Amino acid sequence: MGRVAVVDTARARKLADRIKVVVAEMLELRVKDPRLGFVTITDVRVTGDLQQASIFYTVLGDEAQKADTAAALESAKGVLRSEVGRQTGVRRTPSLTFIADAVPENAAQIEDLLAKVAAADAEVHRAAASATYAGEADPYRAPRAVEDDED
Repeated sequence: MGRVAVVDTARARKLADRIKVVVAEMLELRVKDPRLGFVTITDVRVTGDLQQASIFYTVLGDEAQKADTAAALESAKGVLRSEVGRQTGVRRTPSLTFIADAVPENAAQIEDLLAKVAAADAEVHRAAASATYAGEADPYRAPRAVEDDED
């Protein structure tokens, strides 16, 4: 009979947090690849069976610097995985996959859209401030006084 993997999300999250710290420290202190740019580890997600870790990162710079950093991370994957295994003590060290995080680019796009909307909104408010009514200012007339016909 095959073994059934029990998914322990708390354990996976704890391992992911530890991997994030280990990889960030290694990149800062031990990996001396000149292609490695100013990289930030933004998130790590580990599968429920603890076999695979997806490491999300961002890089400051242009497309060439991002490509160089991706290549540097790929070439350092073995040493990083060894260190993750050594520092976490898990029975089977998860495989590491580096994924460029699109959050900063998406956030920049959202900021641009919000700025455009704010400018359009301000224009509407300026136009409304100097607008006049097409008809009378108060289209609802006051009720007429009821005339006394009983006399």
